[in-house]
Amino acid sequence: MAELLEQVRSARAAGDCQRLTDLVPYARLIGMRFEPCPEGEGLCIRLPYRDDLIGRPGSGSLHGGLLGAFLEHGAIMQILWEGQSCYLPRIINFHVDYLRRGAQETTYATVEIRRQGRRVANVHASAWQSEPQRPIAAARGHFLLTPPEGSDGI
Repeated sequence: MAELLEQVRSARAAGDCQRLTDLVPYARLIGMRFEPCPEGEGLCIRLPYRDDLIGRPGSGSLHGGLLGAFLEHGAIMQILWEGQSCYLPRIINFHVDYLRRGAQETTYATVEIRRQGRRVANVHASAWQSEPQRPIAAARGHFLLTPPEGSDGI
């Protein structure tokens, strides 16, 4: 895990957030892309549409688990990108509200770290497609930023 954190720091120092995708196999599998957020600091996350992202055949809707994982991965990467944690964030809780069906188009997400202390980060994430004001899913989560007991600190 220390190697992963070092690779994130290296990508951040180079300003190459797309390298984050290469670090997470699931992000590569679903095609997530990390981009600099045009409105300021942080990352914007993009999920290009593919037919294999549909949940139930014939429904035309993105799989709900996919949307939840998309937001969760985005939240973890945002915490790592902002670089205020020396440890890999671990989920305390993560709640997803599914607000609309995910249509067959590119999905975007932004993540806001609302509060980060020494031990816990409080994160809010939102996913949308054509209009940021009409999210298809929103999530709130808490992440532990300390090493697990009995671990080597990573």
